[in-house]
Amino acid sequence: MEQFRLLTDSTADLSQEMVDEFGLVVYPMEFILDGTSYRNHPDDREIESHAFYEALRQGKLSSSSQINSEQIKDWVRPYLQQGEDVLYLVFSSGLSGTFRSAQLAQADLQEEFPDRKFVIVDSLCASMGEGLLAYYAARMRREGRSLEETAAWLESEKLHLCHWFTVDDLNHLKRGGRVSPATALLGTMLNIKPVLHVDNEGHLIPMEKVRGRRQSLDSLVRHMEKTAVNPGEQVIFISHGDCADDAEYVARQIRERIPVREIRIHSIGPVIGTHSGPGTVALFFLGTER
Repeated sequence: MEQFRLLTDSTADLSQEMVDEFGLVVYPMEFILDGTSYRNHPDDREIESHAFYEALRQGKLSSSSQINSEQIKDWVRPYLQQGEDVLYLVFSSGLSGTFRSAQLAQADLQEEFPDRKFVIVDSLCASMGEGLLAYYAARMRREGRSLEETAAWLESEKLHLCHWFTVDDLNHLKRGGRVSPATALLGTMLNIKPVLHVDNEGHLIPMEKVRGRRQSLDSLVRHMEKTAVNPGEQVIFISHGDCADDAEYVARQIRERIPVREIRIHSIGPVIGTHSGPGTVALFFLGTER
């Protein structure tokens, strides 16, 4: 059985328990909240998730930054030095320049360690969509699949990793340029909630508008009903921006309407949460298409 290190970014929004269970190494990406720099560790060691979202609710501003190639080289080099091969599942190139940084680091490290393998995969995923891909990769490694087999599966199946999500506050999408100021104002006045997904290029795309919070949450489940493949065999991931009750509501709807093997729920970390805001609920599963 070929062994290799499996790396991903903290934008995968996995809990520390999941990271330990899957045997992952996670890069803690940086964000700046109210002028103070933090790192987004899976165990929330620098700032607890609820405290982060409370700060956003109070009007404090947060921003995030991509990893540069030197940081990636410093992170990956020790594994290559000790004779390990590395597979790095990277945050969507449609949302960040991290994948480009990984490509630059890969070129340098392959030259530095010609006898080792350092493979990168553009997940084209965000939040626990990236996390769900990492889960499948970890499962394949546990089953004894090689690095090449695992990377090939990720490349072939990542466009079947469906992301459906809704937000409670349009102003965070407005700041990120996802909706216009006029749309955000009108939507807030009329209680319009957008339902969005991540497309085949890894971009966030508004798909529909519904009136009311409950209707937007129900819409996520309807999309899953339409496209999920063999849901009874699937592990479903749900992430949320400090609104666990709403995430649990979506999980209950799924259990009532769609038989699934397991549902796992975790909070959206500060790097993704900076752009989606409090009240975001996201649903991830394998489907016929995104």
